[in-house]
Amino acid sequence: MHRFLLLFIMSLLTACTPAQGAALPYVDLRVRTPLPQIAPAELTHLRIGVAAILSPQGTVASYSKLAEYLAEKLGRPVDLVQRRTYAELNDMVAASQVELAFICTNAYVVGNEQFGMELLLAPEINGESVYYSQLIVPANSGAQSLADLRGKVFAFTDPMSFTGRIYPVYLLQQMGETPERFFQRTFYTYSHDRAIEAVAAGVADGAAVDSLVLDYALQRNPELASRLRIIHTSAAFGIPPVVVPPTLPPRQKAQLRDLLLTMHEDTAGQAVLRELGIDRFVTIDNTAYDGVRAIVHATGIGE
Repeated sequence: MHRFLLLFIMSLLTACTPAQGAALPYVDLRVRTPLPQIAPAELTHLRIGVAAILSPQGTVASYSKLAEYLAEKLGRPVDLVQRRTYAELNDMVAASQVELAFICTNAYVVGNEQFGMELLLAPEINGESVYYSQLIVPANSGAQSLADLRGKVFAFTDPMSFTGRIYPVYLLQQMGETPERFFQRTFYTYSHDRAIEAVAAGVADGAAVDSLVLDYALQRNPELASRLRIIHTSAAFGIPPVVVPPTLPPRQKAQLRDLLLTMHEDTAGQAVLRELGIDRFVTIDNTAYDGVRAIVHATGIGE
């Protein structure tokens, strides 16, 4: 039995020993063989949420180049995500269903208070990071102020919009009025460009809109200037920011911040920024939105 076991072990050793004269394979551990490339379908997509400040068509036209730019720089697919209302997009940020979002100022104020939505950056336009709420009427309207729109049809943009709803409601409250008593009828357009067009077409007798969107619309379509008038411009408020979920890993947050902050330094990034009407992205402090907070809390909307 012992002899049989010894013979069996010797046969195994013989089988594992290279034949006489056969060269052993040489492996140079200093040579690094690149890993096979990951198929695009296997890469984690970066999801960018864009608030319906513009209509879906306007959003895709404006932000698709940014998505392409980020995809190229990050080496991963980038998806644009839109929702009909600001509140729906806030819910997605809260649930970390998007990693980066371009939102309204009040959406940030609400999200920051409710679930810790974080500021990342803000656009800088004409050397500033502010914007205004502007009341507009058809060019042939006799209205000179909000008081002249009593009994008229008024277009709000979104229930959560600061410039498109909360600010005009605040003005009415200063007059001792409510939209229900003051206007004949109100309706929501769910984007600022649609509110502008509603006024220009005479569908609404007035609207309050984001000054940046109005400037953008007038640049793209100069004939709009002959179809509407601005009758009121608010004080300056902190510009709609770029935000991230509070759960976004610090490394990814820093990567996105650095990439956006340096866009204006390369030719491709400059072209994308021009398409968006932005000079560059800059850091911004939470206190920049204190003016918005004061008016939001004064109206009690959303509290």
